[in-house]
Amino acid sequence: MDLELRHLKTLRAIAEAGSLTRAATALGLAQPALSAQLKRIERALGGALFERGRDGVRATALGDLVLERARVVLPAVCGLQEEAVRFAREGAAGHRLGGTHGPLLGGLVDRLARTGPGAPVTTYTSWSEREIAGGVAAGRLDFALVGVCGESSPPEAGRLAWTEVARDPVHVMLAAGHPLARRPEIDLAELAAEAWTDVPGDGCFGDCFAAACVRAGFTPSCVYETDTASCVHLVQVGRAVGLCRATFPATPGLVTRPLAGTPLVWRHLLGWHPEGRAASRAAAVLGHARAAHADALARSASGRHDS
Repeated sequence: MDLELRHLKTLRAIAEAGSLTRAATALGLAQPALSAQLKRIERALGGALFERGRDGVRATALGDLVLERARVVLPAVCGLQEEAVRFAREGAAGHRLGGTHGPLLGGLVDRLARTGPGAPVTTYTSWSEREIAGGVAAGRLDFALVGVCGESSPPEAGRLAWTEVARDPVHVMLAAGHPLARRPEIDLAELAAEAWTDVPGDGCFGDCFAAACVRAGFTPSCVYETDTASCVHLVQVGRAVGLCRATFPATPGLVTRPLAGTPLVWRHLLGWHPEGRAASRAAAVLGHARAAHADALARSASGRHDS
């Protein structure tokens, strides 16, 4: 017979009860059945584990050895089971983040890595907010860090829990030598003759920008939709002006300025599945995201003041 956990539990019950009769009652067994089981366990372990007397039972030297090991093994197995159940429910301690490109995502990764150096942090970036939200809804990602224009609804609004990290006015990027670069803020109508550049996306920001331009009395003549590095280059060489978030970092050769009247607003959102493996960590991750935003905003403001 191989020794099993249930056998150790039986021995523990006998030792704690001090009597086969009381142990049988606690285990829900008939005393003859418990006595027979104890004999089988003793044969498997090579000797008597308890001495029987008028006052009950007392562990032998071999019994003390086995019980000492049982006191270590049983709690360890119980802890393993609890940890396995928690892992199955919540997943590993690491974080799988999905987000659009930007300093806020990098800042969040940095803070999570600093506060939990042993927990892996992986990221998936895409210009598609819908793709990122879909990854969270499908369980491939733990959290989505995306943005929406104004009061627009985020993707997968019916399946994911979304909380606002922060909201920022949208700024304009200009070449450092642009005639309007020294202004503290710029009216959108003053940029009517400019070509524009912006990053792609499947949200409504393009429509919101077009509507803001119409309200300002013009329609953009040209919009270059490309990656962030190319947008920066087009602005630096004076080919276009661009739109950016208020957290955009200071960059040589260009300046960022707020638009007068705040015609466009960007809301940073954190999303997760309410029944997903990382739902219990959402409050902590949200706190880190808000702190990362505050850090990025402070750095960006410092860069504008220096320019």
